[in-house]
Amino acid sequence: MSPAERVAPGTGAAGTRAAGTGVRTAKGRRSARTDLNGARAAVGRAGTALAQWLRRPLTSLHLILGVFGLLTTFGLVMVLSASSVESLTSDGSSYSVFTRQVLFCAVGLVVFYVGLRIKPRTLRALSPLLLIVCAVLLAAVLVPGLGTVRGGSRSWFTLGPFAFQPGEPAKVALALWGAHVLVLRRKVMHRWKHALLPVVPVALVLATLLVLEPDLGTTVSLGIVLIALLYFAGARGRLLVALAGGGLAGAVILGLTAGYRQSRITSFLSAGSDPLGPGYQATQALYSLADGGLFGVGLGQGRAKWSYLPNAHNDFIFAIIGEELGFIGAFAVLALFAVLAYTGLRIATRSADPWLRLVCATLTAWMVSQAAINIGYVVGLLPVTGLQLPLISSGGTSLVITMFAFGVLANAARHEPEAVAVLRNGGQGRIARLLRLPAPEPYRAPAPRTPAQRVRR
Repeated sequence: MSPAERVAPGTGAAGTRAAGTGVRTAKGRRSARTDLNGARAAVGRAGTALAQWLRRPLTSLHLILGVFGLLTTFGLVMVLSASSVESLTSDGSSYSVFTRQVLFCAVGLVVFYVGLRIKPRTLRALSPLLLIVCAVLLAAVLVPGLGTVRGGSRSWFTLGPFAFQPGEPAKVALALWGAHVLVLRRKVMHRWKHALLPVVPVALVLATLLVLEPDLGTTVSLGIVLIALLYFAGARGRLLVALAGGGLAGAVILGLTAGYRQSRITSFLSAGSDPLGPGYQATQALYSLADGGLFGVGLGQGRAKWSYLPNAHNDFIFAIIGEELGFIGAFAVLALFAVLAYTGLRIATRSADPWLRLVCATLTAWMVSQAAINIGYVVGLLPVTGLQLPLISSGGTSLVITMFAFGVLANAARHEPEAVAVLRNGGQGRIARLLRLPAPEPYRAPAPRTPAQRVRR
């Protein structure tokens, strides 16, 4: 072959294809880098927009109203789906439980409006009276002929087709009154005497009345309110550990002294040993969650509510959510309660009123902790305690009181200093004017006491 006929390396058909491949590969890498940079820029713009939105004065109010609306609507839908079979079996109509829930929701909206509209200083002034009323009702419900026994517990007042459980408002009353007392002592909370008295003895009296019903679930919720009050008020860690340990020991003792509670603990410790006995409900809940998979079997298409899972529309409604809406629906519920935790603590940290700060933090901790306990025993991480999923489970008194708590949180969001400035100077908007909400007043700290007014400690 002559030199002229020789082909230089990298030329010819094979060389041309290799060169073309190299060019295409380089173009692909540049295109990938461009796409990656574009995605990063989009994420950066989204993060900047979110940060700017979170800095707006009324963001806390919009967040708490959004969570409240979504949880309430979602709860009504799921109660209708989960209770339809049991309603048809017991009352001949698929809508009987749902109708009662809607009626209680209407009452709850009125109570929510009261919590949203009432002035914080007025609510604080009323807190001792509310606590006394709740204590009297808790004592009265134990009297035969006044209280009604349901599910082995004398914890209800029955008024025609409606029933009222005084243990539910007692939790909120303790939060309001306890915050009132502890805020006055916030500078001496490091002393055990001032941290304990009189909040802990009063809480123990309420807990004793609840145990006498007996209602262990509400007692646990009351304990959560007490621990949250002391924690956010600045009590010593050793005191909190001692109280939490004492409360846990008391719950174990109470759990072992009653047959049905003991069977719940035993079935939890030996899960799967007797799936048709005491562990039947927990086992069926896990089957429901497993059947749901990622996307669920479809809203209203669940099988567990066909007499397989007791209390499907009440304590175990999260299992129905997992079955019908799958992991996506269950995760949405968890996300909403996570947003509630963030928003409630955000309102607490941004409030100028120390009493509102403590109330908001305590109410948030109570609702989120109760949701965590309910979901925990549905998925098998905790023994069954009978606590409801706030705003989602069927239950009139719980729904109404939780709505009032959301109203207080929304009221506190309107009283954030920046929100007060915007609402008083820029106008409250059409909805606030329609609801006739008063313009929020800025917080004014009480005048310092003179030396003659101070009491020696």
